[in-house]
Amino acid sequence: MHDVVMIGAGPTNLAAAVYTAREDIETLLLEKGIIGGLAAITDQVDNYPGFPEGIVGADLADNLEKQAKRFGAQIELDEVQSIEKTDTGFKLKTAMGEQEAKAILIGTGSQWKKLGIPGEDTYYGRGVHNCATCDGAFYRDKKLVVVGGGNSSAQEALFLTKFASHIDILIRGDSWKASEVLVHEVEKNDKITVHFNTTADEIIGGEVDGMDKVVQVKATKDGEKVDIDTDGIFVFIGLLPVTSFLEGSGVELDEYGFVKTDKKLMTNVPGIFCAGDVRSGATMQIASAVGEGASAALSIREYLENYDREHAHAAGAKATA
Repeated sequence: MHDVVMIGAGPTNLAAAVYTAREDIETLLLEKGIIGGLAAITDQVDNYPGFPEGIVGADLADNLEKQAKRFGAQIELDEVQSIEKTDTGFKLKTAMGEQEAKAILIGTGSQWKKLGIPGEDTYYGRGVHNCATCDGAFYRDKKLVVVGGGNSSAQEALFLTKFASHIDILIRGDSWKASEVLVHEVEKNDKITVHFNTTADEIIGGEVDGMDKVVQVKATKDGEKVDIDTDGIFVFIGLLPVTSFLEGSGVELDEYGFVKTDKKLMTNVPGIFCAGDVRSGATMQIASAVGEGASAALSIREYLENYDREHAHAAGAKATA
């Protein structure tokens, strides 16, 4: 029986583990993919406090992992498949077997929907991006392509105009799904060209300054093939929260599949907490995800204190009987 099992080993749960393990709360993190999550595969993180020159995403993830392990947190590569409430806590069924815990912290994050086209995975993090505030500054005076027709696409494209010389927005349908205010801002910006009825078909790379980089997007516009020269592509076609394993757990999700919590970051199921990008209302920034992890750890400590008192009392009453 672990004190707390944290599902996911991204910045949120690694930060939480620093707090819990440091207070001798026995902590296990289960990660099905890459330790550090999306941060670990981000080429450069420039907006995380404390690193004036920025930091390579993999280095930031490595530092967080080392810090959590320094205080005794355990990290195992395993995939949680389901959660079941028990008389003493929770049973987690995983790909490798089972784990038991008094408390759970969900920090599985979310993942951007992919275009599913050739070249997308090849150049992810080095020409293909999902975060304008993270990576936009690398494209000063460069040409960019933004894919998507919702609020995120419009907002991020407007932000990218601070750096890029020109932006081509590719929208699959014949109209925006973004708010009128944002659409108006996009329409009056001379740096942006909007292409309706246009889909990205392939991302092409080539040698630039001795490096293999994105140089072109092959697309289909109004049924005709077009080539759009670009230095990078930002994809904003929606986020998918990683919550499929919660089916049958009783944990309440919002209309988009993100986990709902109270002010103490506890779900509607006592003992199950949630923080970071998978939480409903999250800001999708590493700094805030780390902060939520710390807050969740403090709430978990309080919960476990009550748990131990209640179970000690119950055990005493049973012994007396």
